[in-house]
Amino acid sequence: MSHAGALLLGAVAYDPKVVAIWDGFREYFAERGLDFDYVLYSNYERQVASHLAGHIHVAWNSPLAWLQTEAAAAKLGRRAEAICMRDTDRDLRSVILVQQGSPIHEVGELAGMRVGVGAKDSPQGYLLPLDLLAQSGLNVGRDLSVVPFDVLLGKHGDHIGGERLAVEALTRGEVDAACILDGNYLAFAQAGLLPSGSARVLARTALYDHCNFTVLDDAPAEQVARFRELLLEMSYADPKIRPLLDMEGLKQWLPGRTEGYLPLAAAVERFGALQPFLAELGL
Repeated sequence: MSHAGALLLGAVAYDPKVVAIWDGFREYFAERGLDFDYVLYSNYERQVASHLAGHIHVAWNSPLAWLQTEAAAAKLGRRAEAICMRDTDRDLRSVILVQQGSPIHEVGELAGMRVGVGAKDSPQGYLLPLDLLAQSGLNVGRDLSVVPFDVLLGKHGDHIGGERLAVEALTRGEVDAACILDGNYLAFAQAGLLPSGSARVLARTALYDHCNFTVLDDAPAEQVARFRELLLEMSYADPKIRPLLDMEGLKQWLPGRTEGYLPLAAAVERFGALQPFLAELGL
């Protein structure tokens, strides 16, 4: 790719608001002298492949897409870097819920039970909570019945419809447990999806990190540095930028870090979640 012209970012269109978010950020960057544009993808696998092919300079990646990029880059003798993330991308947990009156009080008691999960490519609604069950001694493929709600595969759980369906199935008694992001537990309760006192947390995963801006080693260094600088300078006190930050779910951009992806790396290793994608790339 020629590095002349705009710094080009890729993002996945998991919701219509994505257009408003990046249009607003593009204006913000332009006012500060950074030529910036974006390309929307329907799924992360396409975005990662395009990034590796040089079609974009920066990718706004899910945690699974970060691991896909990092693994593919390593096989190609290249290097991926996480340059920035939201304050809300750090130190998350997923929870396994049961009905308040359920006789299940230990994870091991889920043996023989039905566990509702989000989409199969969702780190928070599928991979991480199922890895927690596996760490607890349950054979996920043998000891329990996993009921996936595969809403918008390719979005890596950014669209939380699968988690919502899992919770609805729990409230109807169609599953014995449901796996969701801890923050969605609160959001679903506030929205009335989980009436007060109707569910309780059976188990929580270890802390993990979520999305990041990813660059590869051929990215235009000066433009990337300016992009990162402008992100870190964004202020929630700015009334013009605050609505965009609210839509994107943060109050402050923070430097990228990668140690928070170790729990997900262990989960994808356990379930072989990277191999099909790497095979599609011929790696």
